Amino acid sequence: MDTELTAPNPTSSPAERGRPSLPSSSAEVTNTLTHYYRGELARMTSWRDRIDRTSNWAITVVAALLSVSLSTPTSHHGVLLFGMMLITLLLMIEARRYRFFDVYRSRVRQLERNYFAQILAPQSEFSNDWALAIASSLRTPRLQLSYAAAAQRRLRRNYCWMYAILLLAWVLKISTPRLQTDSAAQQMAHSWSYVTDNAALGPIPGVFVIVLVAAFYSAIVYGTLHHGRDDGDFVHGEAHV
Repeated sequence: MDTELTAPNPTSSPAERGRPSLPSSSAEVTNTLTHYYRGELARMTSWRDRIDRTSNWAITVVAALLSVSLSTPTSHHGVLLFGMMLITLLLMIEARRYRFFDVYRSRVRQLERNYFAQILAPQSEFSNDWALAIASSLRTPRLQLSYAAAAQRRLRRNYCWMYAILLLAWVLKISTPRLQTDSAAQQMAHSWSYVTDNAALGPIPGVFVIVLVAAFYSAIVYGTLHHGRDDGDFVHGEAHV
């Protein structure tokens, strides 16, 4: 099919000649929104893939350290403490990625909820404010979720279970004589002093290590159970990340 090319008007100003042509019909608007939706969906999927990679790394770290720590009595319980630090580092990385993922997920959900859903099942009470929100996000992109809130969401979703497994393994390691180099006949620890001696980390007393671990897991429990006020797309259904 031949395409007729229109030469630019020489009488127009430089600003008008460099201005992109905007959709002028409903069909062109629909076509533009379709391509825009595909682009935002691709970016959202890309960041979701990065989030899944970090979670997979964390699961691999937990499995490897559990195997190393519990497979032989010569392995030090500090390996599990080191695993807790690694999991925390991966949680911080994933929280940062989740903040960027949340930007694109919010745009995609607004299009799906306010445009495509309205096409499939029109509702009488309908507002066009969603388009203004997307336009504002495109003009001045901003992270909509704080770092602490992002870390809390990922902690509730995945990382709380990894922390729980590491804690159970650490308690088992310091309280089971058979998992120590000087294994005794008893199956479990016979005194509190035995547990604190095994919990020592170099020059750091075992009681101090136990207090640090207890304080750290108190923060983990608080972050897992404390639910802030959900806003944005989280108030529309339960199928969210």
